Amino acid sequence: MNKNDDTKIISPTHNSFTEGRLQENIKIQNAEVSAYTIPTQTPEADGTLEWNSTTLVLVEVTAADKTGIGYTYANSSAAHFIHHTLKEHIVNQNVLNVSAITNSLIHHTRNNGNTGLVMMAISAVDNALWDLKAKLFDVPLSILLGQEKEKILLYGSGGFTSYTDQQLQQQFEDWMEQGIKFLKMKIGTHPEKDVQRVKAARKVIGENAELFVDANGAYTAKQALQKAEEFSAYNVTWFEEPVTSDNLDGLHFLREHAPSQMNIAAGEYGYNLYYFKKMLSSKSVDVLQADATRCGGITGFLKAGILCESFQLPFSSHCAPALHLHAALALPSFYIAEYFFDHVRIESMLFDGVSPPADGYLKPDLTRPGFGIEFKNKDAEKYKL
Repeated sequence: MNKNDDTKIISPTHNSFTEGRLQENIKIQNAEVSAYTIPTQTPEADGTLEWNSTTLVLVEVTAADKTGIGYTYANSSAAHFIHHTLKEHIVNQNVLNVSAITNSLIHHTRNNGNTGLVMMAISAVDNALWDLKAKLFDVPLSILLGQEKEKILLYGSGGFTSYTDQQLQQQFEDWMEQGIKFLKMKIGTHPEKDVQRVKAARKVIGENAELFVDANGAYTAKQALQKAEEFSAYNVTWFEEPVTSDNLDGLHFLREHAPSQMNIAAGEYGYNLYYFKKMLSSKSVDVLQADATRCGGITGFLKAGILCESFQLPFSSHCAPALHLHAALALPSFYIAEYFFDHVRIESMLFDGVSPPADGYLKPDLTRPGFGIEFKNKDAEKYKL
């Protein structure tokens, strides 16, 4: 570290936990869950869905008088599942064995399926366990995991199809003022308008910023190829889910035939390692995405990132930037994080300690343990279900 750098990295405090107790069974005392629905700023839409609110499911796990927090963005029924099905398999477990607890939860929920809401519920628990473990060691999670880099690159994500051109341009201008020069917009709701909207976006961001598009699976493969060729005139360098991510043949076709500067990205709907392996093995993507609120929490996210590294491809996080920051710092394959408008807004409203972007990057506060964030219960009360 530079001698003139005033950044301080916290070190473990001398307490009963850190003084020779690391081999003990540090039992989880309690696990609580709550859900909050937050209205969006305006009605929003992408190529296949419309929405006007986002639900956050929060898990709080306690051991040795410390509390770890984790969350997912899911239907509130995930909270019910955590309380009535998962909790009994969490309490009294050794908090140091995070991966073992998560694997146990996956095992015990076999008959409920290990994708969708079940896996989102498990992900929220796993995230809380990692936050708690780092707090018990009194270190930032990135330090506990083995930090590879100091900061992560961001792309601003929003540009909803429900926006007017003026709203789209204003949002992009706001991000560029924060130093973010990678910008993603939604397309596909009205295919006939997509090229004009891309043109409007490029006009406001100029030539020194990269433009990404996300169809959320709205097109057929042939439609998507035509759009890719049209978008290339505006130097679009990222085409996310041009077809549904279940259509690996279609993704592979587009990866082979899209303009060479255009990366095909997908993976946000992955819930297990097999999904990511299949996507990578089929050569369907140039950039693999994963979401720790869906894929088994930080445990699953790290596994996906390491798998991606083995294929020598870049890795990207989907949404929830405050949650992904520390794990992303520990992955050599990590390329860029999604700075999603809805989740940035929610995390800024409901959590203390959220790191702001600087020059287009996100950097953790290494003076804070765990994820470095704490939930604002009083501020969130009005959204509680």
